[in-house]
Amino acid sequence: MNNLLNIKTPAEGEAKALKSDYGLDNHGIFNLRMSYWNLPTEALYEEIAFRGEGRITRLGPVVAFTGKHTARSASDKYIVREPSTEEHIWWGQYNKPFPPDKFDGLYNRLLGFMQGRDMFVQDCYVGADSQYQMPIRVITEKAWHAMFARNMFILPETNEDYRRHVPDFTVIAVPSFKAIPQIDATASETFIILNFARRICIIGNTAYAGEIKKSVFTIMNYLMPLQGVMSMHSSANIGDDGNSAIFFGLSGTGKTTLSADPKRRLIGDDEHGWSDEGVFNYEGGCYAKVIRLSESAEPEIYATTSMFGTVLENVVFDNVTRTIDLNDETVTENTRASYPLDYIANAVPEKKGGHPKNIILLTCDASGVMPPISRLSPDQAIYQFISGYTSKIAGTEVGLGKEPELTFSTCFGAPFMVHHPMFYADILRRKIVNHGVNCWLLNTGWIGGAFGVGKRISIGYTRTLLNAALNGALVKSKFVTDPVFGFQVPTNCEGVPANILDPSGSWPSKDEYMKKYRQLAMRFVENFKKFEPGCPPEIISAGPKL
Repeated sequence: MNNLLNIKTPAEGEAKALKSDYGLDNHGIFNLRMSYWNLPTEALYEEIAFRGEGRITRLGPVVAFTGKHTARSASDKYIVREPSTEEHIWWGQYNKPFPPDKFDGLYNRLLGFMQGRDMFVQDCYVGADSQYQMPIRVITEKAWHAMFARNMFILPETNEDYRRHVPDFTVIAVPSFKAIPQIDATASETFIILNFARRICIIGNTAYAGEIKKSVFTIMNYLMPLQGVMSMHSSANIGDDGNSAIFFGLSGTGKTTLSADPKRRLIGDDEHGWSDEGVFNYEGGCYAKVIRLSESAEPEIYATTSMFGTVLENVVFDNVTRTIDLNDETVTENTRASYPLDYIANAVPEKKGGHPKNIILLTCDASGVMPPISRLSPDQAIYQFISGYTSKIAGTEVGLGKEPELTFSTCFGAPFMVHHPMFYADILRRKIVNHGVNCWLLNTGWIGGAFGVGKRISIGYTRTLLNAALNGALVKSKFVTDPVFGFQVPTNCEGVPANILDPSGSWPSKDEYMKKYRQLAMRFVENFKKFEPGCPPEIISAGPKL
């Protein structure tokens, strides 16, 4: 905020009560009108309301609108190419190189732009395992972004912790600052740029809060594997028997929904590490997609949409009654709720679990041909992990329309993976084999035909199949070998009709089904060709046979 009239704001009196000794001058930031350090949620509410950044809705959640950008701007993300890291990075579509001198020029101009303005600072940690925990700092122009950071990351526990906090990485988000493409060598006025040498990420011309969260995830995806930790775009939970499960998947495939199970305890909903000791959450909160959220199907997540402290992003509400409408997609399909993990009643306070007994690879098959669940060998699991087949769901990225878009997102999170896919795949395979993990491919997409013809599989059936896999009942089922992909498909599961387990039975024509299935298999084969150099032959042969 550019407070030209120097008006005193609600939290100005306590703005520096939790200030770190490691000041903003260490980042080259000087001459702010005011820096607000580590304000608690209640104070941030006051600042959000005072600045007109959001509205308070029924029972307390804050609704904020992000303007033009209602999803991630994948084409505007860059990594500074410099000698200390360039040999480790898989340069390409998602890891686009950015010149160091251009970064320095853009950063210096950003620092100048910030002078005279109000900025909010949140000192946090990422990584629930103390052995791998990294201190970070999030500096934002928006008070609601500071509240988002408090929700999403792990907070210091004492005033002394705040005072002594020294960040290993700093994220600076200033939505009102725009790049100049002709000068800055950016594709547009929007930018998300990571500089591993300077340990800084800068974000401009987008208020979509997911850019902050995903930038930190990208940082961890670079740093953790270098320490032997498998970094995963996944959710995780744990059963009463102590057995944890990991759910890989892109946004919209069901990671958050399926892991928030009242019968199991939630470790986290989106980003995790798997070390030699077990699984740990990177975050302290959840960032759930809430469009058409169902109270009956997803009661835990639904409850958070009426809690004080939740940030609702681009959710439509009635200005008079302040009642939210989770079915309204007027602004975007990608409506979101950010809330602390402990808002889920059965969340694991430590945000950690042991080695998983089951890994679930989630795919949303919009072509309507994949079985709803199938068992994978370790090699097949790695083939599917590298392939990352799913469908992008409307709203999750800039430019997506209403119809799901078939995609292969490497490691089920290509936009956030920094190393070569085989680097992650090798770590994952060793962990699967060493710990005897059961691997499953769970399809949350369409049955009875492709999108527009068939219908999306019932979440009730999906949960029944998932529960049977996690409690061990499905392992005892009779399986048949899929004729195209070679994985094992169960022929029976209590509570799920046979024509659901065998998707060809729900199509009007079996010939049409097989034609579509083979077309999908061909897409797998063509996509995997770019990974074959350097890929072990047993992984290549674990793909579909045509």
